[in-house]
Amino acid sequence: MIIKLYNENTNVRDVRRIADALRNGEVVVLPTDTLYAFACSMDHKRAVEEIAQLKGFKVKQAKYSMLCADLSMASEYVRSMDRDTFALLKRSLPGPFTFIMEAAGSVPRNYQNQNHTIGIRIPDCGITRAIIEELGSPLISTSVRPLDEEDGEVENYTDPELIHDRFGNRVWAVIDGGVADADPSTVVDCSDGIELIRQGKGKIEL
Repeated sequence: MIIKLYNENTNVRDVRRIADALRNGEVVVLPTDTLYAFACSMDHKRAVEEIAQLKGFKVKQAKYSMLCADLSMASEYVRSMDRDTFALLKRSLPGPFTFIMEAAGSVPRNYQNQNHTIGIRIPDCGITRAIIEELGSPLISTSVRPLDEEDGEVENYTDPELIHDRFGNRVWAVIDGGVADADPSTVVDCSDGIELIRQGKGKIEL
């Protein structure tokens, strides 16, 4: 199923319906301010495993990000940050950035990267932030860039209709927020100092 939503006038009824599905352990595809993303509630391990299968990875190989509504929510799931890191996040978010942070004990180990970190995203996308706010907790997510089963190449989907054609029978819904940007987020590692890992969409002053 495809659910069409708009950043300027998000349908409250649809937002509640999507949040309820996430609470029940469903996987959805959401728009962000960069690529579309597979997403599920962090309370459902099985849904996270389903996302790994959609990406073509084993669970331990997949790199997850945590989608948050705001910095206040994000701060509950990362260890305390120094003044420079906090200032960087505050001036950059919401925006097309993923900040790798040291995960707090409230983040299940299965969702953490090997060095006990987690990517934090607060996308500049009113649709997704409204859904997270209605849910009341972050979403575990990873971009819709699966490996092709035959040649191992990464497939990049920007059109929600094409995403639905490929994955519509494997997710609860594709949330159509329009054609996505083709660039991934810019990734900054803040777990031990501040280091640019990947330049994607958006410029950032470190």
